[in-house]
Amino acid sequence: MYPPKFDYYRANSLSEAFSLMQEHGGAKVIAGGHSLIPSLKLRLADPGALIDIGRIGELKGITANGNSTRIGALTTHAIVAAAKNLPQGLTEAAGWIGDPQVRNRGTVGGNIAHADPASDLPTVFTALGATINLTGPGGERSVAAQDFFTGLFETALQEGELVSSIDVPTNGGGSAYAKLFNPASRYAVVGCAAQVKVENGVCSAASVAVGGLTSHATKANAVEAALLGKPLNEATIAAAAAQISQDLGDDVMGDLHASADYRRSIAPIYVAQALTAAASRAG
Repeated sequence: MYPPKFDYYRANSLSEAFSLMQEHGGAKVIAGGHSLIPSLKLRLADPGALIDIGRIGELKGITANGNSTRIGALTTHAIVAAAKNLPQGLTEAAGWIGDPQVRNRGTVGGNIAHADPASDLPTVFTALGATINLTGPGGERSVAAQDFFTGLFETALQEGELVSSIDVPTNGGGSAYAKLFNPASRYAVVGCAAQVKVENGVCSAASVAVGGLTSHATKANAVEAALLGKPLNEATIAAAAAQISQDLGDDVMGDLHASADYRRSIAPIYVAQALTAAASRAG
């Protein structure tokens, strides 16, 4: 299907992008376009104007800073997948997104701003305790990833704001990502990101999130509580993974790819897979 007609503008700086956004009310921002273009073709969006921010250099790149690493919003999935200074759970998730064409054009900022419930990065950023940095005409502000994703394709972004970067802690321990993916799109039917620390043979810290199950990435607090103070052996991990039903409640979604009951039944399998790999990487 052909998209509706639109005017096209290219911004060469953030200030120019904000000026264009104010001038063209209702305009959509585009970078890699792998979320927006399909929406336009399906006539799910008709913004009238597109503002291309893909060439704004200040929004690109990965920079280490002490115990965290900053990822520019226009950094592609392929660059994240190849990075050596990011948690392994994040790099492997980025490497499983779509296909090479998508990974080389799609951007991290566009991915999380779109907030597809079946997307991988919202789940990983939530588990890693990342911070989403937002920029608008009024200045900058930061939102924890856990609070940034608020609903089905909904985020904490306010009118006129853009995602500028993401800060990812790099001292959180071993991390991993596991998912059952749709073979056509590679979106997650069920995805789980986990990060654990081990001290004196037992789990001293744990952070787990799941995606593809509910309207947005969900923190698995019951799973985390079942891990703390225990050795991360097969029995502990299996028992903790079984607690995911408590974190999901009655909000599990179903669609033509998998029913809610099916998603709920297989969720513990992928939680256990992510925890097992994270525990191995934690040493």
